[in-house]
Formats: sequence, C-alpha cells, structure tokens
Amino acid sequence: MRITTAAALLSTAALAACAAPQTDVVTSAASPEPVTLQILAINDFHGNLETPQSATTWLDNGEEHRARLGGAGALAGTLGTLRSENSVTVAAGDLIGASPLISALFLDEPAIDVLSEMGLDIASVGNHEFDRGTDELRRIQDGGCEQFTLKQPCAIGRFEGAGFSYLAGNVVSEDGASFFPGTMIQEMDGAQIGFIGLTLEGTPNLVSAQATEGYDFLDEADTANRLAAELRAQGADAVVLLLHEGANVDPRFNIAGCPSLNGSVVPIIERLDPSISLVVSGHTHQAYVCNVTSAAGHDVLLTSGGRYGGFVTDITMVVDPANDRVLSLDGRNVPVDGSMGTNATVDAIVSRAAEASGPVANRAVGPISDSGERGENCGDRPAQDFVADAYLFAANAGLDFPADVAFTNSGGVRSNLDSARDGVMTFGELAAMAPFGNSVIVLEMTGSEIRNVLEQQFCEENGQIGICDSVLIPSAGMAYSVDQGAVLGSRIASMTLNGEPIDDARTYRVVTNNFLVGGGDGFEQFSQVSQIANVGFDIDALEAYVATGTVSVPVCGRVQNVSPRN
Repeated sequence: MRITTAAALLSTAALAACAAPQTDVVTSAASPEPVTLQILAINDFHGNLETPQSATTWLDNGEEHRARLGGAGALAGTLGTLRSENSVTVAAGDLIGASPLISALFLDEPAIDVLSEMGLDIASVGNHEFDRGTDELRRIQDGGCEQFTLKQPCAIGRFEGAGFSYLAGNVVSEDGASFFPGTMIQEMDGAQIGFIGLTLEGTPNLVSAQATEGYDFLDEADTANRLAAELRAQGADAVVLLLHEGANVDPRFNIAGCPSLNGSVVPIIERLDPSISLVVSGHTHQAYVCNVTSAAGHDVLLTSGGRYGGFVTDITMVVDPANDRVLSLDGRNVPVDGSMGTNATVDAIVSRAAEASGPVANRAVGPISDSGERGENCGDRPAQDFVADAYLFAANAGLDFPADVAFTNSGGVRSNLDSARDGVMTFGELAAMAPFGNSVIVLEMTGSEIRNVLEQQFCEENGQIGICDSVLIPSAGMAYSVDQGAVLGSRIASMTLNGEPIDDARTYRVVTNNFLVGGGDGFEQFSQVSQIANVGFDIDALEAYVATGTVSVPVCGRVQNVSPRN
C-alpha cells in the first residue's frame, strides 16, 4: 500500500505557547535531500516467548497461506534481517499481560528482556500493560526488584527494566501530567520523526479498577492532535501515531489491504490532524495495511501486525526535511515463519525462562475427556464454558450455600481446549486460559439484573448493533439467546436455568471474577449489586475443578445468535 501526502508546515511561532512534552532527540547532520526511513512495527506480543502451537492462516495477494508463526527467537531474527539503515522499531501496546506461563510466572520480565534485546526502540502502552497496576508498570520500565504483586520479582535474575521507551500520552493524573511521556523525536539522517504513544480511551473498562486508580484516559484523537502540534512546533518533519486501538477486517490476517475494514480505530483516524501520516495500531489482534482517508481529506497509512509476534510490519517512509513533508509511505506485513533465522541471545533468554517454568507448567493436574460432540449456533466456546463451570464449582465447594450460575467474559479466556486432545490438563495449560490472577466473587442478583447485565454486552456503532467488548459466558445449566433484530436494551430473547425461565423477581447467587465485578468490559451492573463471598483465585478454581477427575470438554451452545468473541 502506498500513500502520498504533503502536510502543510505548521507555524512554530503560533505553537510556541504549547507545553512541550518530554522528548528524546538523537541528533545527526541535517540533509536538504529527501530521506528514506524504515519503521518496523509489532503489536500485541503478550509475552509469547515460544512459537504458539496453533497455526495462523493469512492472505497474500489473494493466495491463502497457513503456518505456525511467531516466537521471540524468530521475531528477533526477522527484525534483524529486515532492518536497514535509518531504521526504528516500534510497537503499539500489549507487549506484556495475558501472557503464557513461561513469561507470566516471572511478571513478564523475560518478555521485556527479549524485546529489548531484539532492538525495540519505542512502544505505546496498551490496556494489558496496566493489568498489574501502575506501580508495577513503572518497575517494568525502570527495572528493579521491588514487589507490587503476589509474585516475587527478579525470580530468575536481576531485572534491569525495558531497553525501550514506553509512551502514554493520554494517561494522565489529576494534575494533567502523563503517566509516561507522550512523545519522542528521533532524528535520522537529517529527518526528525515525531512519535506519539497512546492507548485506547476505554482502558479502564478492560482492567481492574485498582489497576488504573488515580489516572484518566483521554480521547485518542484529541490527544493525538494536541501532541502532534507540539511535535511540529519542536521541528518534527513527520508524525507517527502508535495507538493501542484497532480495526476489524475479514479475513483477519493480511499481508496488505484491509478487507471489509471497520472498527473503533476508523473514526479516530477520520478526526486526525493532517500532520499525522501513519498510524501503527493494535488491540484487535488482526493484520492489515491500507490507506484510510480522514474527514479533512488526507490519507493516513493504517497498519497492524496481528498478534503474538506473528508478523512484522515493514514500513518505508520518504521524508522531505527541507519542506517538512512526507513524500510517500509503503507498508506490508512480513510473516514471522522462522525463515529469517533466530537470535542466539534471545534464544538463551527464552531457554532460561522455559527451564525455570518447566516444572510448574508441565505438572499434570488431572484428566479431561472429550465425547467428540460439537454444538451448533454457538456464541460460546468450549474453553470459555469450561472456565465458567470451574467458577461455579469453586463457589459451591467453598460455600455453605449453593450458587446458581457463573459467568466469565469471553475476552478473559486466553486459550482454547486443544490441549485436551491428550486427555491430561497441565497447570501450564490452565494458566494459559486464565493468566490474569482474578479473584472469584459471589454476588446476589435478581433475574432482572441478570437480564440487564446480559443487555450490557451490546452497543451501537455506525448504526450497527454488536458486541461491545466481550460475550458473557454462563456455566452449565444456563442458556440464553439473542434477538439480533431488536433494539438496544431489548435484545435478550430468552434466559433459562436448568430448563426453566429465569424469574425477573427472584434473587440468584451469581459467580464471576473481580474484573467484571469492577465493571470491566462495560458490565456496570455487576458493580451495582451485593457481594457476599470471595472464594479465591481463578487459577485455583480451574485446578481444583480438573483435579476432581470428572471433567469433560463442554459442548457449546449456551449462548445463541451471538457472534463468538475470543
């Protein structure tokens, strides 16, 4: 994909009164000639040190390909092979959090180590960077072994912190100061490139309330435009936005193009100032590269490199420093398939983490059987059903009174049940499903309140009603269906529990996780009802459930007439 843009030079005198953000500048001799620069981009690495087991299918020039992609060693090898002169490597958030046990067990320190080693320069924060709270995120940036979570830092060696700079321009405290710097300027061969780093405004809905306490998350377009003006006032010839918000495309993974483009990032781009010519996005775990036209009529190159280190977006930018213009932009996604070799230092970091986590990850917890039966019209997935069932089991095992139903959020279940094929669930496989360390909470809710929280799954965007963030997945015995033609607030067509309609007036004991209890994923109803018990952590619930020796792969179909969400 190629765009050509000539953003007008902004008057530095008119912008001199703007407060300048903290900026790092790497200087070199100025050049009046056009400068060709390379930007290598990744997003949503999520601590995937090892190559994920599942294969990825992607489209390249109309041809479908399928292979296992990613892994830190192969990602480092791909970056090293692609990297040319005048190159900078950037990321659009969620580098850590919701990670496999090999990284999560050590607070994602190994993930930060490999990303630093492979030459990452700048990254925006994502919502998952806040999973363990702001104090822990500062430690991730700065290093050290101070403990802010239940896990012990520096368990496999002294942690020096990130060798790259996090940016967080729209995460601000009460006095308006950003959590991390909002911008950075890199000068390459005489061209000054300004980078803005933002996460999605809705981040507080995606992490626990305590994790972001004391900070506001500002509108993405408004913040980007303000920071772009400040960068231009400081002499930036081009402005790049690293934004942890993304698009949906069909198919999900593409070398180039954005087929059937839609999603939250599109209206943000439409509002951007013409000085922003490139948006490196993330969050939706999809791969695309294409032009999007803003409301002002200028083209913006929009990119995303999928997830888990599966693609590197290789972007070429030609800049005219003499006239402060971007002359052209090209971009394509490169599959990380191992064909470009690996990196010995990165491999050693991964091996050390694998050896240290191995005894924990490989410990067999219990058997799981699979009848082979598969459901129809499923808005739920077996792994999500399995987690909800474990919540209900934990509540009934820990209470003197029975619980009625459990819910989990589809987005909180981070792996499938492929691991059940060998008939044994390991602790590592369970931890991959529930990597957040959530507590399991018991609530009292009326049937009417249950109906209301199910309605909160839906929102309207661009005239279309769909799932906002996650599908609510119930435990065995409960089912509900959706009327897709109904208006907002009236889409739940039926709700049954053990074959009987749920009574709006009756009070039920409902089990869920503390993320949802805090209103996460927009489910405010959970935060407005009585809490009656805390029965421990989700990973312990899963382990105890499987250890009974009676677990089988659930048959989906508890949620009907809803498109499933991972």
